[in-house]
Amino acid sequence: MAQTPPEIADRAALARNRARAGGDLFLHDIARDELRLRLSEVNRTFTQPAIICGLPQVWGGFLPDARVVADDPVLALERGAHDLVVHAMSLHWAADPIGQMVQARHALRPDGLFLAVLPGGQSLAELRAVLAQAEIELSGGLSPRVLPMAELRDLGALLQRSGFALPVADVTSQQVQYRALSTLYADLRAMGEQNALATRRRRFAPRQLFTRAAELYAAHFADDAGLLRATYDLVFLSGWAPAESQPQPLRPGSAKARLADALGTIETALPDTVKMPPKD
Repeated sequence: MAQTPPEIADRAALARNRARAGGDLFLHDIARDELRLRLSEVNRTFTQPAIICGLPQVWGGFLPDARVVADDPVLALERGAHDLVVHAMSLHWAADPIGQMVQARHALRPDGLFLAVLPGGQSLAELRAVLAQAEIELSGGLSPRVLPMAELRDLGALLQRSGFALPVADVTSQQVQYRALSTLYADLRAMGEQNALATRRRRFAPRQLFTRAAELYAAHFADDAGLLRATYDLVFLSGWAPAESQPQPLRPGSAKARLADALGTIETALPDTVKMPPKD
């Protein structure tokens, strides 16, 4: 019997954070613009889209007549009901991202498109580093304060494991400059991305922690003008629900033309330099 993955998020705290979201949602704006561009490059008209998200007030109007559902562990989507499913800026909080992707694939018709965008990679690496160093200096210990981010290669592998055809994963990186660390915190609050980790400490952090973190940030991640840099990596995932009409890879050894002929070059055999040991 398969075990249920432990929750990475305190869902009640995450819901509270999202309910307070509003204001400058620049990262969501970038994600929306990128998704629109990618959809414009797909030679197809989608008529039954669905959007999975944690901020319906932000993503509800992204696609006309789209069904908008929460990023709950069990998605409120019907099997085979959609030709496009977008997972918008919430997959990084999922305890079971493969489960989310598999459910999205089941909600797609054959040859339907799945798109996802989420923070990943080196997002907030600077903040994670200074908070960790400050806490170690002050208390000699360490507690989770910034959500761990998945790497591009791992997310691409999840697409394949989820059963999508023609999987693609890529990343865009944004370097944002802040005059003060408090402004970065304000941006995270505006996007509902404060610390909602299930394993976080439940008592208030001492003020000295954030004072020391600001000092470390200024010492290690500021430019000559004193502006603090922060990295935000947005990972984009795409895959298609399998269909017989899709291109299929050829069986190894079934090629009818040589690569050397296609490239207009001369094929050169590799030297026989590898000697196999004799068998006993």
